[in-house]
Amino acid sequence: MTSKPLIELRNVYRSFEVDGQHLPVLQDINLEIQPNEILCLVGESGCGKTTTGRIIAGLLPQSSGEVLVNGQPLSAYSRQQQAELRRSLQIVHQDPFASLNPAHTIGQILSYPLKRHRMVKGRAELRRRIWELLTLVDLTPPGDIVTKYPHQLSGGQRQRVSIARALTVNPKLIVADEAVSMVDVSIRIGLLKMLHRLREQLGLAIIFITHDLALAKYFAWEGRIAVMYLGRIVEIGPTPEVIAHPAHPYTRALLAAVPEADPEVTRHKQHLALRSEEIPRLSEIPQGCSFHPRCPFFLPGICDAKTPELLQPPNFIQLARCTPLNDQGTLIPYEPAQYR
Repeated sequence: MTSKPLIELRNVYRSFEVDGQHLPVLQDINLEIQPNEILCLVGESGCGKTTTGRIIAGLLPQSSGEVLVNGQPLSAYSRQQQAELRRSLQIVHQDPFASLNPAHTIGQILSYPLKRHRMVKGRAELRRRIWELLTLVDLTPPGDIVTKYPHQLSGGQRQRVSIARALTVNPKLIVADEAVSMVDVSIRIGLLKMLHRLREQLGLAIIFITHDLALAKYFAWEGRIAVMYLGRIVEIGPTPEVIAHPAHPYTRALLAAVPEADPEVTRHKQHLALRSEEIPRLSEIPQGCSFHPRCPFFLPGICDAKTPELLQPPNFIQLARCTPLNDQGTLIPYEPAQYR
């Protein structure tokens, strides 16, 4: 990737104060999102995926570190320029019923940002743009949709309206936060295919947040996956490489839990038995690798002493590899996995 990143996070930390105690939700996040790229953030609930997405979308400030847009920190932009940048970064929330105003029709929901940001001139252009947006997200015929209220639509239709609303201001990046988890399984693929089409048609970058590694594998096969655990990115790389050669034991545990369609593959699939099913509290994050209390490859004095680093030399994406056991039960020596 040689072009200038659309968004860049440098050493980003974020904490929340709960009962007088600061809980570290994000720790040392370094991330680049290129124009027209697909990046999936994957991990268990509470790992910091949504907080990362909200910081990228400009809905939440970081506690420390820098957020750069088009190579410049936000502080370098004027207030008016920052407002324009915010419009270029949109988010689609997990629950479309909660994110849409139940007292407004679909036409009113879509017309507000168009009028607020002066994206259209006159009622005729407003109506034409709303019709275009609904057609773009496969809600046809638009005339049957604009006068309805959110509760009169299905879950999939409501999520398409949420995506259409995000598109009203011509964004360059959309953060899709568990955007298909609240809809029926039967219509998830349709929504994912639509997001792919919008990316190609409109030149969007998409950050797709999910706890489902199988879904991330399907959606971001031509993009990248970043695996998060307890507020850190523990592994990041091109999706085919992360799936075929997982470097971190947590990624291997996630892959082992993915069900396979072929019973024969499932029968011979290696399952990892974790040392513990309990996820550590944010107030008591373990020293060293935060996954070591659960890791089946735990080595005393190593895993509990040093945090694996993510390395990124000029011509490689290099992932810090722990020291797991091979099939014969022998320790594999520490050797970073290199991907061209």
